[in-house]
Amino acid sequence: MADELVFAKTGQHLDDLQEAVLRGSIQGEKYTQIAEEIHCNESYVRDIGAKLWQILSEELGEEVNKSNLRSTMGRLIFSNISNFEKEAIAIGSFEKDFVAISSFNICREIPQPLDASDSHNQERANTEQSETLRYELSEMPELGDFYGREAELETLTAWITQQNCRLIALTGISGIGKTTLAAQLVHQIKAEFDYVAWYSLESPITFSKFQQKLIEFFSFSENPEIPITNPKPFSLIKHLQKHRCLIVLDDIHHLFSNGELAGQYQPEYAEYRSFFKQIETLSHQSCLLLIGWEHPREINSLKTQNKTTHTLQITGLDIAAGGEIFRDCGLIENDNWQTLIHRYQGNPLWLKSVATLMQELGEDVTNLLPRDTILLPEELKDSLSQQFSRLSKIEKEVIDRLASEITPINLAKLLEHSPIPASDLLNALRSLSQRSLIEKQENLYLLPPV
Repeated sequence: MADELVFAKTGQHLDDLQEAVLRGSIQGEKYTQIAEEIHCNESYVRDIGAKLWQILSEELGEEVNKSNLRSTMGRLIFSNISNFEKEAIAIGSFEKDFVAISSFNICREIPQPLDASDSHNQERANTEQSETLRYELSEMPELGDFYGREAELETLTAWITQQNCRLIALTGISGIGKTTLAAQLVHQIKAEFDYVAWYSLESPITFSKFQQKLIEFFSFSENPEIPITNPKPFSLIKHLQKHRCLIVLDDIHHLFSNGELAGQYQPEYAEYRSFFKQIETLSHQSCLLLIGWEHPREINSLKTQNKTTHTLQITGLDIAAGGEIFRDCGLIENDNWQTLIHRYQGNPLWLKSVATLMQELGEDVTNLLPRDTILLPEELKDSLSQQFSRLSKIEKEVIDRLASEITPINLAKLLEHSPIPASDLLNALRSLSQRSLIEKQENLYLLPPV
């Protein structure tokens, strides 16, 4: 279907790269994953995607992007099927027949009386269809290996199902397992809600477009046989008050500016601030879960004023869970494991990356290298580079200062002979802590080894 839309607009069929970007996007892959699979530069893949979304938007007469591609195409297919069924009913076409519509086929069967078992199966099918309409989880990653996050899972579950929290920020450094934890959480508690939706902001959209997507989802779920064209001007918060909903926003950090302290919105996404405040201050029965490297600044004040706002900053796995990762990667247990897990802060993605490198080079490579050597696979360096590039100038200066210290340093020593004003230094330390890039042990600050 996408190929036909592109051909109608450009006179050319999809090439291999365009098809790979479309397939990856429909399967919920990030641009980085797609780029790795087709061995291309990520920025080039993003450029291909941007041009494709523009073509599809113009052909369909509505905004199409990586985040809503799957739901948009699905809605289009459903609309075509519904129109065909109405026409078939109108002409009494109930014979067994295959009728081609665009690039897919529909088989119509002659209705038969249902016996008791058929009735039960039909009821179960209707229930499954109803659940499908209630959940918009096409952008949620599949459940993968889950290591040692039982305590965090229990905390989040209690906040949402027992304390009825309205706004939760799940933060932590790249690769620490935020999205994996959230996916496991949604899988376990989704039955508690009337509606559940998961959206990725890897390719961020304005709040008005996000609101329109959610309203379309609610409207389509309530009236699946009515095509969605122009949604009624019914504010999003009204839907969240009317129904118990769980809304997950992943990669929230893409709403924020590079070169600023944590949580500063880019101008075009500043409207989200008002929405987040509405979620906290207005009465409703829903929950908004934000996932990202950093959280909005207003959450700091909201969580001190209310018990319905919480922040959970994810830290590294313990030795037992880290050991499971090494075992699953095929390493043979040795005395270095505990040291390695500490050195890489129990970060699941980093541990997997290092374990893969050790497998390729030979497991005893760590014994041959100088003490405290940090192995830095390229994918780990790329991940850290992305986060470092987001920092403000003052934060980078603080990082440089901490990197020059052999041991943890207290605030008094940091302030001593510092060219940075005291107030700016304190704000930078706070921002770096929120980004999980520095650690604080009692009154001492330190930069982790990696």
